[in-house]
Amino acid sequence: MRKILAIGILLAVIAAAGIYLLQRPEPIPVIIHSVAEGAVEAIVANTRVGTVKACRRAYVAPAASGQLAKLNVREGDAVKKGAVLLEIWNDDLKARIALRKKEIQVKEAAARQACSIARRTKLLQKHDGIISQEQVDDAVTVAQAKRAACQSAMAAVQVGRAALTAAKADLERTILRAPFDGRVAEINVELGEFVTPSPPGIATLPAIDLLDISCLFISTPIDEVDAPLLRLGMPARITLDAFPKQHFPGTVTRIAPYVQEKEKQARTVEVEVTLNEQQLLKRLLPGYSADIEVILAARRKALRIPTAAILENDRVLLVGKDGLLQERVIQTGLANWDYTEVLSGLAAGDRIVLSTGRDGVEAGAYVSAEQTAQ
Repeated sequence: MRKILAIGILLAVIAAAGIYLLQRPEPIPVIIHSVAEGAVEAIVANTRVGTVKACRRAYVAPAASGQLAKLNVREGDAVKKGAVLLEIWNDDLKARIALRKKEIQVKEAAARQACSIARRTKLLQKHDGIISQEQVDDAVTVAQAKRAACQSAMAAVQVGRAALTAAKADLERTILRAPFDGRVAEINVELGEFVTPSPPGIATLPAIDLLDISCLFISTPIDEVDAPLLRLGMPARITLDAFPKQHFPGTVTRIAPYVQEKEKQARTVEVEVTLNEQQLLKRLLPGYSADIEVILAARRKALRIPTAAILENDRVLLVGKDGLLQERVIQTGLANWDYTEVLSGLAAGDRIVLSTGRDGVEAGAYVSAEQTAQ
């Protein structure tokens, strides 16, 4: 009798389990992530693509207009500060300088003669004890006149030197020199052309575009909301379209003191990041597009989960042993687009749903692992 009763109970349990399995909904395939430790950073990224820029760039042109007589460089040439890049025709100015120098030589000779006579006349006065008073008065008058002639001759020399300085300044206006060590990026003039400086308020092509590429920086816009979080000296990570899947270290070296209003609905602050790797400078060209991530804070070993797994109000879907989803509220710490630090609510090894946007994925649903992400 007892055997029959036990068999009956067993059959009832099997029947109930079969009915449950038949009525249980089909598990939803989802991507499951196992909670583990890893690095998490709080970052601020640029809102629009940035640009690699040279630390110095000069659009240079001669100060005077005229016909281009000498062009001493080609595009791509490296030049030193003060090197002559080009010259406007200036033979007349050079001749004027030569004339001024000759005039100074003549005036200096006249000054030496006048001053020498003045000195001799002064010596004659020392013997006034052996000559009459009238002769003494005459000698004094002559001495004063000679001294005045000496002073006038010396002043004429100074005027000549000033005229020479002015002539040299006029000549220098026809000569274009490199304002710093750099490399010629572009030349927009040809020998024989008539070169004219840009009129006020009217932009024209510069004669020469000169770059100093001994140092480079990234200039990029940051959203005005994120700008208050930035400080000079913060580390940054740089990515360049020209070097995919590579990251380069940098440092925040400038934060603009104003907000740009180019787009009324997207106001930004210009931020500059200097590259830290000197070897990289040899591989970069000004004008490359670049993106930056300024690192506000970082933890190298934190309990973390993918940010995409977090629902509103810091909730996640925890996968139970039987595949039943449970809602769990967590406390978060540092976060970025990829990972968020978990301060409480989860433990290492817990499994959560990563593909939360699928239909039917909610607390109380059954799921199966379509893929397990780590």
